[in-house]
Amino acid sequence: MRYFSHLVGVSDDELFHQLPTTFFQDSPPETLAMALGATLYSPAVRPRLAEDIVRCHAEGVMSMVGCLEDSIRDSEVAEAELNLAHQLRLLAAMDTSGPLVFVRVRHPEQIYRLADRLGDDLRILSGFVLPKFRPDDSGQAGLKAVREVAEGSGLPLYAMPVLETPEIAYQETRLATLLAVRDMLDQNRDRVLAVRVGATDLSSIYALRRTAELTAWDVSVVATVLTDIVNVLARRDGKGYEVTGPVWEYFSGGERVLKPQLRVTPFEDHDPMLRTKIVRQSLDGLIREIMLDKANGMVGKTVIHPSHAAAVHALSVVSHEEYCDAKAICEDYAGDGGGGVLRSVYMNKMNEVRPHLSWAERTLVRARIFGVAAEGLGFVDFLDAAVSREHVA
Repeated sequence: MRYFSHLVGVSDDELFHQLPTTFFQDSPPETLAMALGATLYSPAVRPRLAEDIVRCHAEGVMSMVGCLEDSIRDSEVAEAELNLAHQLRLLAAMDTSGPLVFVRVRHPEQIYRLADRLGDDLRILSGFVLPKFRPDDSGQAGLKAVREVAEGSGLPLYAMPVLETPEIAYQETRLATLLAVRDMLDQNRDRVLAVRVGATDLSSIYALRRTAELTAWDVSVVATVLTDIVNVLARRDGKGYEVTGPVWEYFSGGERVLKPQLRVTPFEDHDPMLRTKIVRQSLDGLIREIMLDKANGMVGKTVIHPSHAAAVHALSVVSHEEYCDAKAICEDYAGDGGGGVLRSVYMNKMNEVRPHLSWAERTLVRARIFGVAAEGLGFVDFLDAAVSREHVA
């Protein structure tokens, strides 16, 4: 798998200073966690789920989740389990090279049942999403199930717990719960790929729902929860986890109240309808939320429509300026480790070697996965290339 390999009508040399590297299902977990990108959720009852997965991968989606939880009715669970196993067997028979496929389960017993039903075809999966994760017997059971199935099959299967319960939301119980979650995950570190957050469930605890013009970071009571999750679980001390961005749940626009914040200038040299289309579909809200996710230490994003992937991935590409700064910082530190201050190659900022080192190292990891933009290119260039590809397809 390689990001942006699906693009047509534009050469790699036009877009990239450094190409994204290829990754595989058995790549190291730190690589896979960064490579999740826009993780597309799809109900497990879909009758053509295997074909949907192949089609979405051809459109640039690199990770997908077949959902047995909130996206299906309680009365559909048994049917969904059978259909999901059937669809995954079909997918395995297609011998596809991607994407990374996960299953969101309601309870740990479904992990064992799905493994039994798939047999050797379990190899098509990369792991399981554990919703409403709690640091109690239920959370331990989910992690245990993933571990036992992985060890029994010899496959690189991982867990992605979702933090979205009242204990996480309520201020008086949040810190103790997060610390207990961290302790439990640390005991299973080799099986935990990333931590996901459930902004929809967290909002529902307060009877809230953000509009398409607002982000999760604009809803203060939710933003404080997301901030604390990053604070406790995403520390860059060698013991943290990648925390993925919250779900964006809109796929078309409605009546607008607020003025769009997308500047006109970056779109001037592109399809004149590109900005109009983004605003009309309220994707400017998605773009702003992705930027705030990144600014607050999150990677990737949960999405519910394939069209969202282009924005997530375009904003994941490392700019030429970021790359030059990160490379200079890492090279200077590796040289003598003495720290100090460097002037940016772009002559617009200072780079303090020690304080900026963890940012630089993480930026270079992102550069390997998503590539480095050619000098002078930005987010809109990659978004335009992806949208143009959709038109061709």
